[in-house]
Amino acid sequence: MAPEEGGHRGGHADLLARHRAVMPDWLALYYEQPIELASARGRRVTDREGTTYLDFFAGILTNAIGYDVAEISDAVRRQLDTGVLHSSTLYLIRAQVELAEKVAELSGIPDAKVFFTNSGTEANETALMLATRFRRSDQVLALRNSYHGRSFASMAVTGNRGWSASSLSPLKVSWVHGGYRYRSPFKDLSDADYVKACVADLREVIETTTAGDVACLLAEPIQGVGGFATPPDGLFGAFKEVLDEYGILFVSDEVQTGWGRTGEHFWGIQAHGVTPDAMTFAKGLGNGLAIGGVVARGDLMDCITANSISTFGGNPVSTAGALATLDYLLDHDLQANAAKMGDLLGNGLRAIAEDRPAVGDVRGKGLMVGIELVGPAGEPDPKAAAAVLEGTRERGLLVGKGGLYGNVIRLAPPMTVTADEVAEALEILGAVL
Repeated sequence: MAPEEGGHRGGHADLLARHRAVMPDWLALYYEQPIELASARGRRVTDREGTTYLDFFAGILTNAIGYDVAEISDAVRRQLDTGVLHSSTLYLIRAQVELAEKVAELSGIPDAKVFFTNSGTEANETALMLATRFRRSDQVLALRNSYHGRSFASMAVTGNRGWSASSLSPLKVSWVHGGYRYRSPFKDLSDADYVKACVADLREVIETTTAGDVACLLAEPIQGVGGFATPPDGLFGAFKEVLDEYGILFVSDEVQTGWGRTGEHFWGIQAHGVTPDAMTFAKGLGNGLAIGGVVARGDLMDCITANSISTFGGNPVSTAGALATLDYLLDHDLQANAAKMGDLLGNGLRAIAEDRPAVGDVRGKGLMVGIELVGPAGEPDPKAAAAVLEGTRERGLLVGKGGLYGNVIRLAPPMTVTADEVAEALEILGAVL
């Protein structure tokens, strides 16, 4: 192989052609002319052709602290310098134990234990395995418009046709209302009546579509891929009362809502006044390193009776970096910054939306904000969302896109974002919208 063949020859167009030749057709790429990110610092990234952008999607909410953070990089380098990049869970891993201790304490779950994985998908897969084993049932409840991953079981509980590639499933899934209020049949009700209607639906679904011995309800406090759909506070607390009547476990998918991103709480589910039986997490904990996991009641976590390990989950490098990330997040009170900057972002977007009829809804919490774009009759407008995605990139801002109909702009910058950067993003969004 010639040196240039393994290096950085060519620009974006050349790399795109090579990508398409060897990568799956179903692997999604942003933009009509996809870009490669070559370097980054703070909240800004620079592509291979030299253009710098303000990043308001953070690698799908994963770069929670931002880029090139010395405390995190130094922690990873210290581990690399030991020569031990990997050992598997057959050996004690100090950083893994220390991280598990912190996550267990922060979870608020009594007698909590932690199992680490490599991604949110794997974390949800593990939670489903625990719940179905514990309850001796393959019946699961999930929310419409949800997303929980791309593996066999996690895809089975994904309530969004655009991300569910197969009708085959290892689970018997029943779907309930509640997550996506903007287009719900109950959308015109007050918060209290909306919750009542969703609770009534939950009870009816249990009584008419299941045999009663359901394993769990798996739910995102704010639906991520679903367009940052945000239910009224207290919804899942009311759900939990019904679940407890039947002995059904409640698993909160905190892959996107965890670590203080919603501003008002450290975990998204805390807005609902309930402690779940288990929570799944990933993304922001590693600030770019591959890590996820489940934190659950000890009896639930210990219900597996077969032998098991994780080859890569909670490895020395990822847990060292995650420990540094969590310490940085707590030491700098980034939850408070998410609340403050989230108010600036949300209020600014609502002001922009007042004279822009294409904006049907601005929703979310903290630094997790969605903009739903609509047509003249209020119908979903995915073309508008695609245009906003392109227009913001042309002006130096990276944002995300999602929603059941692909018509929602998703904003989730690193939690270290500043007021000046929020103002910069609002100016660009205002111009593009």
